[in-house]
Amino acid sequence: MAQIFHPSTNTLSKLSIFGGLFFVAGLVLALAAIDRSLYSTQVGVARNQPVPFSHKHHVDGIGIDCRYCHSSVEVSPFAGIPATNICMNCHTQIWADSPMLDPVRESFRTGRTLRWTRVHNLPDFVYFDHSIHVNKGIGCVTCHGRVDQMPLMWQDRSLQMEWCLECHRHPERYIRPREYVYAMDWSPPIPQEEFGPKLVREYGIRVVQLTDCSVCHR
Repeated sequence: MAQIFHPSTNTLSKLSIFGGLFFVAGLVLALAAIDRSLYSTQVGVARNQPVPFSHKHHVDGIGIDCRYCHSSVEVSPFAGIPATNICMNCHTQIWADSPMLDPVRESFRTGRTLRWTRVHNLPDFVYFDHSIHVNKGIGCVTCHGRVDQMPLMWQDRSLQMEWCLECHRHPERYIRPREYVYAMDWSPPIPQEEFGPKLVREYGIRVVQLTDCSVCHR
């Protein structure tokens, strides 16, 4: 019986199979790169807000402590969005007639909450507790970046699982003394690797348990 296919067909078949595998692998890598990109994570994108609140002005310029506005950060899973009366503690006297603050004054008069746009928004299937992090010596800067240099608030980290796991696997690289958790410009007086492990032991951080799925997915 005459040969139906030319011998070169075997080579073409192998090339098409391997080419398909390389295409699939390349597609997976491309999708992974897109998922980590600034376009996907929205890192560095300032969000529109009802009032253009400047952390740079309030934190760096005036020196307001994080806890003045985010009063529940040490005792609650949520840092808390400041109530309008917190704003009005100052703005009944300062910029009291500024048109920019009309939404704040309207909220204060009517009791209707301002609808702020959430910047750091984790998926519903992720559990995050602010209080445990700040009480274990993780600084605000670690997750939120230098908010004292942000005229408008933006997301500074990807907030993806691999980013969280990097800290959970190696907390000694990020931990700081509790008294400096809210310090924006703090830097370790000695190399981090020298005192980080000591603080991990002192604060009772159990590294093995930090990578358990149930820690963040409950």
